[in-house]
Amino acid sequence: MKKISGLLLVGCSALALAGCGADDISSPGAGSITINNPTPTPTPTPTPTSTTVTAASDCPAIGATTQLSNDGTISGPEGTWRVCTLPALIDANTTLPKVDGLLYRLHGRVDVGCDGGFTAPTSTATFTTTTASCSSKVLSADTNVTLSIDPGVILYGENGSEPAWLAVNRGNKIDAEGTATKPIIFTSADNVRGSNDDSSQGQWGGVVLLGRGIVTDCNYGSTAAGTCERDTEGSVNKAVFGGQDNAYNAGSMKYVQIRYSGYVLSNGKELQSLTAEGIGSGTTLDYFQSVNSSDDGAEFFGGKVQFKHYIAVNADDDSIDLDTGLQGFFQYVLLLQRDGGGDALMEIDSNGAETDTPRQVTTLANFTGVQPSVSSNNESNDQASVMIRGNSDITWINGIINTPNNECVRMNGSGTVPATLTVHSTVLTCNSTKFLNTGTYASATPAADAFAAGTNNNTSFTSTLTSTFVNGTNESGVTAYASIQTISSYFDAVSYIGAVSGSSDTWYTGWTCDNATADFGSGESCTALPTT
Repeated sequence: MKKISGLLLVGCSALALAGCGADDISSPGAGSITINNPTPTPTPTPTPTSTTVTAASDCPAIGATTQLSNDGTISGPEGTWRVCTLPALIDANTTLPKVDGLLYRLHGRVDVGCDGGFTAPTSTATFTTTTASCSSKVLSADTNVTLSIDPGVILYGENGSEPAWLAVNRGNKIDAEGTATKPIIFTSADNVRGSNDDSSQGQWGGVVLLGRGIVTDCNYGSTAAGTCERDTEGSVNKAVFGGQDNAYNAGSMKYVQIRYSGYVLSNGKELQSLTAEGIGSGTTLDYFQSVNSSDDGAEFFGGKVQFKHYIAVNADDDSIDLDTGLQGFFQYVLLLQRDGGGDALMEIDSNGAETDTPRQVTTLANFTGVQPSVSSNNESNDQASVMIRGNSDITWINGIINTPNNECVRMNGSGTVPATLTVHSTVLTCNSTKFLNTGTYASATPAADAFAAGTNNNTSFTSTLTSTFVNGTNESGVTAYASIQTISSYFDAVSYIGAVSGSSDTWYTGWTCDNATADFGSGESCTALPTT
């Protein structure tokens, strides 16, 4: 069973039909939980690793003002690594090079630059560091710091007096672009030590991108005045996001794994592998794998997000969570949950901000979501494999939901104009109930109506997926939606449904890691580290 904070459990119980919104959390804890996983087809056979790593002699010099701390070595199944700890504030453009036998450590929160505010400061003054944190600074210009991470670099988080997480603040960027053979890996100290298994989770915070995109459900300002902002952490040094720039560029993350993350900062303020907050279409997100997050695989708050090749494996809450006025475009999405674990494959809403504008408008294309069939159901906060509610207008194109023992879609009617769903070329394998209708939708059939009104949909589909997520004969026989680029030119026009067209489609191989839920054929177990 998941551990859920007592306060939140009371709130969720009182709102069982309405749901708990974007603040639903699963408390990660500090240790492992035991879950009986189903045997996938085929069973992963990770390449054995030998003790080949020898610690680098020292930490590299990475900048005139930003320096690493040489904190000795750490040993695990692969050998011994040099530990180079990042400073609490990265205050100048910095590159982390790939060095054999070396790992970069996040010990507590690490800020990339300081928050430049709702809009960029207009002064041309040069930012100069005077303290080790951003808490007392008043900026006359964006700090304009870029943290660059070379292909093949491994970083690990280790919680200290506060959780370890990376905050890329407004007015700064991350440039983390691995390759198909040398992904960038963010993971935990326990993963390095070799003590993790397929149920490990919640061992550090994660990566947070903060931007100036438009958000709703304000902590500061208002949507009516166009001044809405939210914060990530209820501390003195808040991680604030929001603005009026839906083209905001927070940098690039490509060919990246984030493993064993998740942390509750405060009530309703939680971290997952990737938390994207008010980022814009200028941000590049592609080829990303979330592994064993104790909360969501990734969560997106507002702004405009364009994302291809997203994989979430074993998220303990939702595989993807979409919130607070998001304008989203996602294609090639794999949502894979362990049997009996996790909540919804998708949770989509605007966190109770039912009259705020913009409404959430998101399209998910070429997605495959799988909840295994060994046990009777997954956990029931969202009550179905997909939960849609609250001020959101959702479009599904070329989708597959395979959840044989669960309801496929729950739609909760709330607000003056409840959530809407448009569906084309999407197939469902679920239990006999198929749809749940709650709130003002309790006497309506919105999801069933959406499937009936669309084209090439099937709500009683017999799945023939192979290797958990690869299209089989029946999936290959479904006609894809031909007009996808009329929704957005960002989407690729494809001739198949689902995320993986067949055995020859291997975009997920090489840069990912394998576990008992999903074998991606990469030859590297998520419980191990690459040695080159």
